[in-house]
Formats: sequence, C-alpha cells, structure tokens
Amino acid sequence: MKFLVMIYNDDSLLEALPEGEFDTMMHGCFVHADELRAEGHLLDSMQLEAPAQGKSLRMRDNQMSVMDGPFAEAKEYLGGFNLIEAADMDEAVRIAAEFP
Repeated sequence: MKFLVMIYNDDSLLEALPEGEFDTMMHGCFVHADELRAEGHLLDSMQLEAPAQGKSLRMRDNQMSVMDGPFAEAKEYLGGFNLIEAADMDEAVRIAAEFP
C-alpha cells in the first residue's frame, strides 16, 4: 500500500533552532530517505517552497493573471511530502515516525 507522509513546517520553530541545527536535521532526513529508498519504502519525496514564494495562476476569458504569495495565513504550512510503500498502516506509521 502507498501512503503520503505530509511534512508541515512552522517557521517560528525552525528559526528558534540553534545555529546549524536545521542543516544537521536536514542532512539526517536525506540520509534516512536514501536508506528508505534502498529498502524500497520511499517511492518519491519533494521539498516545497515556503508560502512567501508561492504564485497563483488564474485563467479567465483566455487571460492569465499571476498573483504573488504568500497565500498561507496559517502558523504551519505544507513544506514537503514523502510517498512511501508499506505493508499496512502500522508499518507506515513506524516509517513516518523514524524521520528526524
């Protein structure tokens, strides 16, 4: 079965990390992702841009308009995802819990 593990970010928590901690965590995520990929559990993953970088494209009467972000007004926002393969929900939860 395939499961989508969604990763939410909170900038206030990320900004509160000590110097270098974010880079260490991300390195751990990438190493772990490589291990999961080698085991056949990680099918795809993607880090998404922050809401401030977002754009909205709208098509009306054959005219396209582009609006700059940010669009999220929430404390947390979708920062990325991991598409995993697991035997069942229990295994999917175990795999998701292993991410730094």
